[in-house]
Amino acid sequence: METTTATAVDDSTATGADEPAREELTGDSILRTRPDEPSFGWRRALLRATGGLVNPGPGPEELRRRDVMHRIRRPLVQSHRIAVTSIKGGVGKTTVSTLLGLVMAEHRGDRVIALDANPDAGTLAERLTGESSVTVRELLRDLHRIDSWTEVSRYTSLAGRLQVLASEQDPAAGDAFNRQEYEQICALLDRFFNVIITDSGTGLVHSAMEGTLKLADSVIIVGAPTVDGAGRAAKTLDWMHAHGHGSLAADAVTVLSCDRTSVDVDLPRIREHFATRCRAVIEIPHDPHLATGGRVSLDRLRPRTREAAYELAAVMADRFVP
Repeated sequence: METTTATAVDDSTATGADEPAREELTGDSILRTRPDEPSFGWRRALLRATGGLVNPGPGPEELRRRDVMHRIRRPLVQSHRIAVTSIKGGVGKTTVSTLLGLVMAEHRGDRVIALDANPDAGTLAERLTGESSVTVRELLRDLHRIDSWTEVSRYTSLAGRLQVLASEQDPAAGDAFNRQEYEQICALLDRFFNVIITDSGTGLVHSAMEGTLKLADSVIIVGAPTVDGAGRAAKTLDWMHAHGHGSLAADAVTVLSCDRTSVDVDLPRIREHFATRCRAVIEIPHDPHLATGGRVSLDRLRPRTREAAYELAAVMADRFVP
């Protein structure tokens, strides 16, 4: 009698479980990688002249610029407050605040505001927009009823993509902007802005200045390559250490505004002094456009000045929490 043997079929084979794993089709896997191309200079000219046959790639300078832009655009998950300060007036705090605000606002996708916290009729709005009819005083008056971005924007002026909040222009009313009110302003701005740049006054013991340092996530100390400019910047750091802001001072960035300089001043020694006390030292070279004291435009700066402004923005963004 013939015996028939039934052969069981392996379910795993029938369902294709033993089939080799298939590579997932994604853009990265099916698109050919294109070589990195230079954007300017002789390298770009050579690439175009040869119809793309000869590609020298981006040079060191272009790679450096790309790195600076990448750092400036570092994302933020919460607001970051930057205080620009010095114990001495006339060294360029407002200029530094202006340059930093313009660069960050132009190249970041989030909201950036520059706040003039100078109790003595600050000039930040004049350097940026020329508009100071609505000030922080009006914003304080209406603080209780502001609950939207549209309402906040009624109290600011615009320089490109940078929002600007002007200071009170009547010096006699300057004392109205005290520590408590500064903290109230920052609590409101925190809700609508990612980067808040405060252009501070010269009085470190002023009530508003106490609030500025208390709330600051990072600080810029502005000085100059002169005896008084460098000495006052050093005294600002001393004061911060003596009043409980030592960690903030150690992580500060010193900016040397080089509008005034002299061959008799040992600039490398000044630079070395602050490099040992702070996180970084940035020099803003003399620039005829800034020297006018008028409205600032990044396009009208000399290349070296513009590069310094971009480097400052990158150094400050290095401390942003992604």
